[in-house]
Amino acid sequence: MFLLFSHNLTNDQIKDAKENLKVNKFIYLPKELQNIWSNIPPEVEDITDYLKPIKEFLKNNANDGDYVLIQGNFGATYNMVNYAFENNLIPIYATTKRVVKEVIEDGKVITIREFKHCRFRKYK
Repeated sequence: MFLLFSHNLTNDQIKDAKENLKVNKFIYLPKELQNIWSNIPPEVEDITDYLKPIKEFLKNNANDGDYVLIQGNFGATYNMVNYAFENNLIPIYATTKRVVKEVIEDGKVITIREFKHCRFRKYK
């Protein structure tokens, strides 16, 4: 599974990918490409050229049928999901369940948001 994602996978995500998607290897982007993915410039009108190094990385390393976890900047995600479809890769995203807890401490209401991985879902 190739990871176009700005975070590290959780243990629950790793377990889910191994058990339900039969993934046996997780490939994070090299540091320079991760920097590109995590810092999509908002002032650029068209990011097609900006994403070329990531597409080249996938072209050189991914095989037909490999999963690509794609989450991040909406426009970049849309662009890379289309790229994945065009190149026989399987684009997916992680779904989560949000659990909100409120705690009153020293007269203050503290809200704690916890996100729990549920499953991976294929883009359609």
